[in-house]
Amino acid sequence: MASVTSLLDSRLGRLGVQFAKFGVVGIIGLVVDTVVLYAGLALGLQFFAARVPSFFAAATATWALNRAFTFRGAVDEPLHRQWAKFIAANAIGGVVNYGVSVGLESSVQTVAEHPFLAVAAGSIAGMFFNFAASKHLVFKGA
Repeated sequence: MASVTSLLDSRLGRLGVQFAKFGVVGIIGLVVDTVVLYAGLALGLQFFAARVPSFFAAATATWALNRAFTFRGAVDEPLHRQWAKFIAANAIGGVVNYGVSVGLESSVQTVAEHPFLAVAAGSIAGMFFNFAASKHLVFKGA
């Protein structure tokens, strides 16, 4: 048991715990993304258009949760500035997310029939980049 504790206390262990928290927050973001996507589809938006508000809703939810849960203890700054940095720093991950989801939805029939699969694949594709950008550019010192 002491080895598990010392592993979790190591730099790598703390990074792993932080990444796991980031993943949990990402799952919540995926739910937000999916709910807003399906709402947009129900309102008659095309998939590619519905992905825009669903992405921003998910990004805002994950920013707030990561600020409170994953990267607690980061350098404090005004909320609007940190939110804008989070959106900007995660823009590349968002482009990857959006590109993968739209690409799959338009080219794979099963994905087109189940848009959740496109959202999930896009989320995973952008996750690794977004973690690094969030940790090193937005939530410094956490």
